[in-house]
Amino acid sequence: MIPAIGLGTFETFDIRPGEPRDNVREVIELFYKHGGRVIDTSPLYGMAEVCVGDFIADLGIADEIFVTNKTWTTGEYLSDNSHSERQLRQSRERLWRERIDVLQVHSLENHDQVRHWLAQKKAEGSVRYIGVTQWSPEYYDTMERLVNSGTLDFVQIAYTIVTRAAEQRLLDACAANGVAVQVNIPFEKARLFTSVVGQTLPEFAREVGIETWAQYFLKWIISHPAVTNVIPATSQPEHLIDNMGALYGDLPDQAMRKRMADHYTGLTGVSDALKQPPYPGKNYGGVVTWPFARAQRS
Repeated sequence: MIPAIGLGTFETFDIRPGEPRDNVREVIELFYKHGGRVIDTSPLYGMAEVCVGDFIADLGIADEIFVTNKTWTTGEYLSDNSHSERQLRQSRERLWRERIDVLQVHSLENHDQVRHWLAQKKAEGSVRYIGVTQWSPEYYDTMERLVNSGTLDFVQIAYTIVTRAAEQRLLDACAANGVAVQVNIPFEKARLFTSVVGQTLPEFAREVGIETWAQYFLKWIISHPAVTNVIPATSQPEHLIDNMGALYGDLPDQAMRKRMADHYTGLTGVSDALKQPPYPGKNYGGVVTWPFARAQRS
């Protein structure tokens, strides 16, 4: 059993060496104190693995944190696992642990080869559960096929109050095959909030203990019976506390979920929210850089 609200680290935990990172330590400490146990990261997230490993060790909570991680490898030739081996070794060193709880093929990169290697690592005991990740619904047919193959323990997908392609077949396939579902980018890279600036929460949301828009979006996601865990990313302690509020209280039933979705999608400006660049008003300056102008990101 794992708590339904986890913690993502993309961009928010990518802090250049030597720059202040006390806020990230505080985020992890508050996350743990408010009942959080699942932290998601990746070797592709710059310094994120380093920050996670350093702080869970420093806080003395490493043994209680369930780490979901990823691997992104190709190899020099067919069936070359050396890249995968080096990346796993690096992740274990950065995260201060012998075994990774979940290791997933990042964005399905070279998944046919890497899944076989992951199965070996699981059999050896250095990886506890294996899976695949993808944020783009155009790949959900492939993910559904892999889920139905019976070879996966986890998938990580995008599923939000406005991005609902996973409802068509993928979530049902996961439920039928006992595959855990971890949801990434639950706020559509912060763009969902642009439609609710100055908007008060509908009174009916308080019936299930929702006090903020962040909790509104998160509770809508985790109330789907196939969803196991959602991983909002933040480096701001106050946002972390807000997000963790969704871990407590009642969950919306099916009728309430429909009411919540209808209300939000009916607000002015929602149709334009995803046309904005990701992370409006935010500026992340870590090791990872984007190879194109920020205004073109979508």
